[in-house]
Amino acid sequence: MSRIAYVNGRYVPHADASVHIEDRGYQFADGVYEVVAVTGGRLVDELPHLDRLDRSLRELRIAAPMSRAALRTVLREVVRRNRVANGIVYLQVTRGAAPRDHAFPKSGLFPALVVTARSQAPKRSQQDDGVAVITVPDIRWKRCDIKSVSLLPNVLAKQTAVEAGAYEAWQIAADGCVTEGSATNAWIVSGDRALVTRPADESTLDGITRRTVIDIAARNGYRLEERGFTLEEAKRAAECFLTSTTSWVMPVTSIDGARIGDGAPGPLSRALLSHYADYVASLA
Repeated sequence: MSRIAYVNGRYVPHADASVHIEDRGYQFADGVYEVVAVTGGRLVDELPHLDRLDRSLRELRIAAPMSRAALRTVLREVVRRNRVANGIVYLQVTRGAAPRDHAFPKSGLFPALVVTARSQAPKRSQQDDGVAVITVPDIRWKRCDIKSVSLLPNVLAKQTAVEAGAYEAWQIAADGCVTEGSATNAWIVSGDRALVTRPADESTLDGITRRTVIDIAARNGYRLEERGFTLEEAKRAAECFLTSTTSWVMPVTSIDGARIGDGAPGPLSRALLSHYADYVASLA
């Protein structure tokens, strides 16, 4: 079955999907996006994702392409047409197409919406074994809280990880603290068994899976500290893990080649993964 995409009001074959050459997302990365997990044909944490989309649009002064109710219908239709039971749905909104100029056009600009979906298998073997992380300097802009399509520093960080045989690259700020991964939030378990993750500020994206794990931690009596932590603290931590829509809770067993703990996924990481899997299953 050929894949189907939604592009500016039309459902079209994925291979034929296109946007205008002067779309500002293409020329200026002037747009935002969301990735929503699909499990059992249902969208996971759909409303928090749409809330974050609305916030990103407001921060960049981009109009919503349609009502939320209409957008939810489009998301489900793209999932249905692509027969995705387990995978992701991707949505992107740009400011629209206009003659190239850095300043926003005064009129005649309509936001562009693209939605795609694809099947994707869970990453169970990596969750069972844990993954390696490397570190890179954080060279991104100062509004990482906006889920912008301007991702070149993240792309370069992820490519560096791939070339090093690692799963992810954690980005290190000038003060030596870990901000986040190229596409994930970073966590450690301190020596006194507290879950530690950086606060949601302008240096990080407030991950939806991050929020859910924080809720899970609170419900299950785990101690949480939202604070910065250095690379050296991470290397000395009892456990490390990362979270994202597609990675869920992923144990980290080494950073820059340094073994974390005993080099295997730790008990808190495994417990949080189990809790998160139960949460996702409860949505089906």
